[in-house]
Amino acid sequence: MTEVSILIPTYNDPCSELVDCLRQQAEAAAVKYEIIVADDGSTRQEVTAANSQVARWPHCRYLPQPENIGRAAIRNLLAQQARYDHLLFIDSDMTMVRNDYIYKYVSAADDADILYGGVTIGGDPQALRGNLRYRYEKAAEPCHTPEKRRENPYRDFHTSNFLIRRSLMLAHPFDERFRHYGYEDVLFGKQLKADHIAISHIDNPMGFCTFEPNADFVAKTEEGLRTLHTFRHELRGYSRLLTLVEGIHLPIVLRIIRLAYRLLGPTVRRQLCSSHPTLRLFSLYKLAYYVALE
Repeated sequence: MTEVSILIPTYNDPCSELVDCLRQQAEAAAVKYEIIVADDGSTRQEVTAANSQVARWPHCRYLPQPENIGRAAIRNLLAQQARYDHLLFIDSDMTMVRNDYIYKYVSAADDADILYGGVTIGGDPQALRGNLRYRYEKAAEPCHTPEKRRENPYRDFHTSNFLIRRSLMLAHPFDERFRHYGYEDVLFGKQLKADHIAISHIDNPMGFCTFEPNADFVAKTEEGLRTLHTFRHELRGYSRLLTLVEGIHLPIVLRIIRLAYRLLGPTVRRQLCSSHPTLRLFSLYKLAYYVALE
């Protein structure tokens, strides 16, 4: 019988409903399991109070951290705390979309070192038509199919929903220099490729149905771009934006982009944070913001 530790890092996200779905599926699949929720120093007391209740359920633990240790370190901590040979990492803002999710993973667990199940984008299109994150994720959804992910198996790996052998995870931990949002999973994929460790892409998605307000998403994107800039040498070849910028060989073009950002950046940002953002402007803003970091 496959034994699995289901590991959920969280920060200011309520996830008791997700935990309940997971434990019910694990029970139905007759798998030996544990579920560990690690709270990375959440600041919303109502969220921590709600999430702490998962410890009341059998086979469930809640690990609150007194302060934020970062996206990489919290995942490494979960791997260290886990007791079973297979680790299933799930982001706390994911939603269950299929009834055989746990069964499908445990059925394939012995066939690969790492399994990535992907994501599917949910939500009401009408209610979310002015939400930038929803529009961005929905536009990228065709790239989430197993067939597309297999074309670039390491670059298109993400930490939101994957199964890995515990021994492998402990031998290849996440780089704990990544304390802020973005790209810890990208570097992890690059390191796996360098060590010739295969990632198997399967069709076993979790749902992504929670979309933050536009201003929060723009701020999160800017944080991710700063992370990309900090680790640009390590991430070379694993970011389309980085490849684009590095392909601009004329200094005058970079100067024009920086000038455009200084003159128009605040106006474009306000438009992106409004109720009618456009994806084309979002792409241009990301390029200009990154170039302005140089």
